[in-house]
Amino acid sequence: MRIQISIKLQTLTLLNLQDEVVATFAVSTAVNGAGEQKNSYQTPRGKHIIRAKIGAGAVPNTVFKGRRPTGEIFTPEFMFANPTRDWILTRILWLSGTEVGKNRLGNVDTMQRYVYIHGSPDSVEMGKPGSHGCIRMRNQDVIALFDLVPVGTSVNITED
Repeated sequence: MRIQISIKLQTLTLLNLQDEVVATFAVSTAVNGAGEQKNSYQTPRGKHIIRAKIGAGAVPNTVFKGRRPTGEIFTPEFMFANPTRDWILTRILWLSGTEVGKNRLGNVDTMQRYVYIHGSPDSVEMGKPGSHGCIRMRNQDVIALFDLVPVGTSVNITED
């Protein structure tokens, strides 16, 4: 299995070992576009792997902060009470760059930037940029992806 993310198309495609499409999901990448610099709030490009999977078995809409469940379950009322919060819900696939100097180590390290593939509120629009650098997915989609891919799965993020 491998994952291909297109920033231009705002899609995540899961491919099997024969390069056949297993699934395609609408996503939301960074509103600030593509880029690798620390504190840029951009989606990093290039070759990555899934370094860690967090949230196995968590109920949909479980709220995470610092990669730990807070004990809260997201609701629209909760969002209204916390309008500036960056919601990380349901599952986390933590990405690590594999290209030294491009997306690994120093000021371009994807993992140190805490870039994830993660669930989002159902009201968040997919198919257009809106994140702070992560790849946002619908909760049911991130659960499906989480269950299909192991740690170490390659992830390629491109602008085309």
